[in-house]
Amino acid sequence: MTTPVAQRPFVLSTPAAPVERHGNVDLHLPTDTGPRPAVVVVHGAPLPPDAPDPRDWLLYRGYGALLAASGAVTALVSYQVSELSALPAAADDIAAMVDQVRADPRVDPERVVLWFFSGGGLFAADWLRVPPPWLRGIALTYPLLIPFPGWEVDARFLPVEALSAGTGVPLVLTRAGQDIPPVLAGIDAFLPAATAQGWPMQVIDVPDGQHSFDILNPGPQAEAAVLAARDAVLELLAAT
Repeated sequence: MTTPVAQRPFVLSTPAAPVERHGNVDLHLPTDTGPRPAVVVVHGAPLPPDAPDPRDWLLYRGYGALLAASGAVTALVSYQVSELSALPAAADDIAAMVDQVRADPRVDPERVVLWFFSGGGLFAADWLRVPPPWLRGIALTYPLLIPFPGWEVDARFLPVEALSAGTGVPLVLTRAGQDIPPVLAGIDAFLPAATAQGWPMQVIDVPDGQHSFDILNPGPQAEAAVLAARDAVLELLAAT
């Protein structure tokens, strides 16, 4: 019997951090006191209406624990997209949740990274187009950066086109070499466009990784890629 995606274990074993649920935001909290930098994790989309809340997936809880153990408040946000027409409302919900995280007294509101996964990559376009001054960087893991064939998506959600707004925040992109073709095609379009525009970029390759390699391909290669992405995000948060 195939293990449901929500129950597939994360590639790394990290002790769980204290977690608080505030509406549609889960905060994974480090032990350090005082305002800490924050990472807002944006899960993939669209998902079936009956899918378990991604905040409860072992995948995202693993990232929350990993980052919290490294000293960053980690916010897992939950939003609903079952049809493409819901993208604008979901994008507005995500922006409101980011504001909620920044308003928490345990968060340094001037040191925030947004980390987009899979289909959540389409939401990165807003932040690429007009990065706010407090945004230290954007991380993208096996991201969908151009819509799947046949999708009718508003130009607001085209990250490749958003890059033309000009050089913005540093980017960290994790690429799974055995990903599905539409995802790889989007990455292949995004990377040269970002380079041409002069965006600071770090690419982390997982040559043998599938989409969701961090739960599907346990082993040294996947573990190293996750740790490299974590380290890159922490470096962005520490930058002055």
